[in-house]
Amino acid sequence: MKQKNQGFTLIEVMVVVVILSILASIIVPKVMDRPDTARMVKAKTDIRAIESALNLYKLDHFNYPTTEEGLEALSPKYIEHLSNDPWGNPYLYLSPGLHGEMDVYTLGADGLQGGTDKNADIGNWDAD
Repeated sequence: MKQKNQGFTLIEVMVVVVILSILASIIVPKVMDRPDTARMVKAKTDIRAIESALNLYKLDHFNYPTTEEGLEALSPKYIEHLSNDPWGNPYLYLSPGLHGEMDVYTLGADGLQGGTDKNADIGNWDAD
């Protein structure tokens, strides 16, 4: 009894390549527009983590660090490494804050107050 080759034919491979090319041409442009959104989401996540560390600090010290002490008061006990925002700027901190007991925020991609989209300020007062 002879065994039949069980490989793919050239036509089958070409069909798969064409399908993958069509999918890539649809998906890649959408993914390429997402870096700014990813940076904004990372900034929000970082701010929530810093806010949690500030709350732990408050539990131990009965108040938040002053603006002068800054976020550096959290390191290394409450937060191992204080990183910059996704645009390379340090996160900003006010205590007392303009929006609550304390504000943790970034000025966005342009580094200036205000702005929209990727240039918008992102802070712990944002609902989402």
